Amino acid sequence: MPRAEVEAARTVSSATRVAGELAVPGDKSIAHRALMLAALAQGESWVHGLPEGEDVLATVACLRGLGANIQRSGRTARIRGAGLSSFATPHGDLDCANSGTTMRLLLGLLAGSAISATLDGDASLRRRPMDRVIEPLRSMGARIEAREGRAPVSVTGTSLQGRRHALAIASAQVKSALLLAGLSASGPTTVVEPAPTRDHTERLLRAMGTDVTATADGVVVRPLHQPLRPIELAVPGDFSSAAFWMAAAALRPGWSVIIGDVGLNPTRTAFLALLRSMGAEVKIEGPSADIEPRGMLTVTGQRLRAIALGAADVAAAIDEIPALLVLATQAEGVTTIEGAGELRVKESDRIATMADGLRRMGAIVEERPDGVSVHGPAALHGATVESQGDHRVAMALAVAALVASGPTTIEGADCVAVSYPNFFAQLQELSHE
Repeated sequence: MPRAEVEAARTVSSATRVAGELAVPGDKSIAHRALMLAALAQGESWVHGLPEGEDVLATVACLRGLGANIQRSGRTARIRGAGLSSFATPHGDLDCANSGTTMRLLLGLLAGSAISATLDGDASLRRRPMDRVIEPLRSMGARIEAREGRAPVSVTGTSLQGRRHALAIASAQVKSALLLAGLSASGPTTVVEPAPTRDHTERLLRAMGTDVTATADGVVVRPLHQPLRPIELAVPGDFSSAAFWMAAAALRPGWSVIIGDVGLNPTRTAFLALLRSMGAEVKIEGPSADIEPRGMLTVTGQRLRAIALGAADVAAAIDEIPALLVLATQAEGVTTIEGAGELRVKESDRIATMADGLRRMGAIVEERPDGVSVHGPAALHGATVESQGDHRVAMALAVAALVASGPTTIEGADCVAVSYPNFFAQLQELSHE
């Protein structure tokens, strides 16, 4: 059953200084994929550094519902995998809660299985488009039913045929779902993207012994002829969560934040180049060589200037755009973002929700169907703003509140529990009145 919408509000006061050192939750993009692939592997896998947000808990619950043997102790999970053939038809629906990644990747995983399942979620997830996964999976032979392309979605596992998919919209979730389906298809599966997206799935598949290659024509996966190898993985800190602290530090000259043990996968770190383009000082220590590179980031604020982002920039920094919009309110000039229509079908319409919140705080923001312009610098003031149940919007508006005159109240702010349960506690530690 869909869960009730979260209503609790949080009030954030302005800061005279932002400074400190902190760690962020584990990367949920990596955690979702590692847990699913470990359940597919043959043998015992260990995943350390799991985030404690609700999205990853939803993936754990869904995998257990399919019969996977997952034992958690704190932020470590032991997964005793026995292959896709060990999955069982669940009793009742699989509740993906607010997690689009959980739903989309499981559709790919289960499409070529021998079981049937219905995937559902909360009211927010029920509004998000699933056709972009369903249609290419159907072209491989998948049997999937959904009313108007939205959850609840029912999948009946069947034999699949590998296909070449040319995606109209760059989406790591769609790419990953198709690669997972390709593991149990006959013949190779190729995914061609209009712009590169995060490659966590490919990295894990290679580490677990799968034939997956990045070619000039796209990413190609060949069917499994032997089970995936089990894995031991330490999940690095989530770069997209860290982006809010980077933005907070960049808002004022002299503000500074150090973030330890954060993921530095090059397909995720485009936001660092955008920060530098805006004038912030970014220092990177590391990254270490591993399945997923990690290191330490220090961001120090300088005078900010406006920048222009195109569709490729947006695809490379999709989760960081709300934080960047906050920075744009304090940058000299007009920051323009084009090719960002995908932001309208996230947990909320992030263009509309961020524009509304920032306008209420005194910013000059102009919306377009696929983009937005922000005029800066603006003198922000405290206001009551609405998260629309979107964790990234809630965190972005909380960061904006640091440079507003007077307190800002964020309605529905407890939705941050989806990815970052202790966000507001850390915000209080970093911001000095």
